[in-house]
Amino acid sequence: MKISDELASAIASVTEVAAIAAFDWIGKQDKNAADKAAVEAMRNRLNEIDFHGKIVIGEGEIDDAPMLYIGEQVGKQSGNQHLDIAVDPIDGTRMVACNEQNAIAVLAAAPAGTLLQAPDMYMEKIVVGAAAKGAVHLANPLEKNLEFLSTALNKPISSLSIAVLDKPRHQHIIKTIRNFGANVITIPDGDVLASLLTILPEHPIDMMYGTGGAPEGIISAAIARALGGDMQARLISRDQAKGDSEQNKQLALQETLRCKQMGIEIGEILSLDMMVSTSDVIFSATAITSTVLMGGISHDDYSRTSNTILVSGHNRSLKIINNRHFK
Repeated sequence: MKISDELASAIASVTEVAAIAAFDWIGKQDKNAADKAAVEAMRNRLNEIDFHGKIVIGEGEIDDAPMLYIGEQVGKQSGNQHLDIAVDPIDGTRMVACNEQNAIAVLAAAPAGTLLQAPDMYMEKIVVGAAAKGAVHLANPLEKNLEFLSTALNKPISSLSIAVLDKPRHQHIIKTIRNFGANVITIPDGDVLASLLTILPEHPIDMMYGTGGAPEGIISAAIARALGGDMQARLISRDQAKGDSEQNKQLALQETLRCKQMGIEIGEILSLDMMVSTSDVIFSATAITSTVLMGGISHDDYSRTSNTILVSGHNRSLKIINNRHFK
């Protein structure tokens, strides 16, 4: 069943209220408070909407996350629309806390049973736009993927631009790309926005690669499915991503058990269709701070103004919504 236009608009309002709630915490050096405000606002708005929703990936497990946890039922649980929901109330909590650019509130939705349900853990991801669909594969060495990408795009390797999160775990990736002759665009946080920019043909990123959060991965997969891009991913245990300390080893054991319960294997390469099995997806992102695509939340004495990207896979469309919200 197609997601109705009315429900798509309501989904856009969910990221709007989350972004507005986070706005009050910009620059206040408290990313946890910002996240809490966005989570509460997002959940409250979801529960005002006439649909049957289920969080398939979000803020964590029920024992660790009081709201928007995996498996939580949201919406009024009424009407004939049943949706899977993937949420990231703030992609870039540190950027909100430090008043840096490119923090967004994001959500993806698709008909029930079509989004991969996975634990909130690390995920290795490779994302390309439509012109390179099918050209790269996570099983390949990075250098081979750069060669295949160069061929698919008909660009010399020296003209390729690869987005990578600027994290200690990625320094060897950054070095490999540069040594091979391609360009690296480092981003401090926020790989959902990087995925979107990779998939939109007018932007200079040719591929996004690296390890980030699984919720952001499923949301990125929804963008790729909606707009004709391509993506592969695999879940990575905590000790693989962050080092083999005793604490990380214990967390990795818990992640392995949880994955088995969900029927997923850590390290299994997930195709785009395995992550999102329909093109009837909705993606909504509202800018909290200013981004390369749209301005962040602004305000005056009477109102706050938001800018939201709403992507419809059914219509293969993207629109930017500018809304003024009066107090």
